[in-house]
Amino acid sequence: MEGRSIQSNKTLNQWCVTIRWILAVLWVLVYCSCSTTKSVPAAQMQKPERVLSLQPGQDNPRNSEGDFIRLKNGDILFVYTHYYGNSSSDHGSAYLASRTSKDEGRTWTTTDQVALENEGDMNVMSVSLLRLQSGQIALFYLRKNATDDCLPYLRISTDEAKSWGEPILCVPDQKGYFILNNDRVIQLENGRIMMAVSQHNTPGGKFSLNGNLYCYFSDDNGATWSRGEMVRNPGVVMQEPGLVELEDGSILMFSRSDCGTQCFTRSQDRGLSWGPVTKSQLISPRSPATIERIPKTGDLLAIWNYNRSTDKVLSTKRTPLNVAISRDEGVSWSRVKTIEADPDGWYCYIAMEFVGEDLLLGYCAGSQSGKTGLAVTDIKRISLDWIYQ
Repeated sequence: MEGRSIQSNKTLNQWCVTIRWILAVLWVLVYCSCSTTKSVPAAQMQKPERVLSLQPGQDNPRNSEGDFIRLKNGDILFVYTHYYGNSSSDHGSAYLASRTSKDEGRTWTTTDQVALENEGDMNVMSVSLLRLQSGQIALFYLRKNATDDCLPYLRISTDEAKSWGEPILCVPDQKGYFILNNDRVIQLENGRIMMAVSQHNTPGGKFSLNGNLYCYFSDDNGATWSRGEMVRNPGVVMQEPGLVELEDGSILMFSRSDCGTQCFTRSQDRGLSWGPVTKSQLISPRSPATIERIPKTGDLLAIWNYNRSTDKVLSTKRTPLNVAISRDEGVSWSRVKTIEADPDGWYCYIAMEFVGEDLLLGYCAGSQSGKTGLAVTDIKRISLDWIYQ
């Protein structure tokens, strides 16, 4: 009788073990099924959506080079260069205009508001907007008078971009033709405001495609500006630089070049001096890139023309338009995706604004064959999930 009881207990224990294994397997299957459900298939992932297209029209031959700012009431303001008259060239007449979104960039107002009248002999253009640590909004722009007189200025708003203070010259120690791209000015954690510029001419001189790259900075909320050392050029054409602060406190300067990639150089002293210029992994024609840090993840995000054509003519075109992520502070780039792929397109002068789980992207998006390359500006809303998938 005792032997039968022992045998029965053994059988019962074996069944219990078997049932536990079955339950464990079922739990794993259910868990994996739930996980698969939560992961959105790539085919269903929200793809980039065009939410605004600023097309040229009568007495408006070009709309280009803008930037975003979120206002304290939650609205998003987009300020850009609105050309008027007949010329769409970089030297044509232009003022700064704005559009507003009240729903996180999904829809936009349908008419322009004048943000800043034309105060240059040629134009005002190339907007950078920055929310300062003081809470004020800084508007940076170029005042262009001639091919040897183009300088960046700053105006500050204390009433959420309803009005702007007096202009402050950001390059006070030199004269000439200086380029400051749109969406280019940054403020470091310690409060220093920094911009990278390229000088292409001096008064009465000859215009040069190769720019002298400098960093200008302000430690008093933009009231006064100082200059660091000129970047040592390694013998390539460099233009239209930008800046991003790295995790170790150093500053990365990136610039378009004619060496087949975006060029990088770093400063360990907040813009006073710069290390050697190196080629990056961002294969590129002579076209500007934009690099910023994603607030949600801390990764760097680059938008640029990943043009790998081996054709000498096609390789110079500013198409396609791509996005990539760096998890090692710009050393390497992955998750490369295509935002625009039209071989007839012309995509450049990017502005970024992170909105919750999405990215707002403003950029020139015209046609080569239609000769509207810089005349059209589009805004797209892009899911960060799509970028990371």
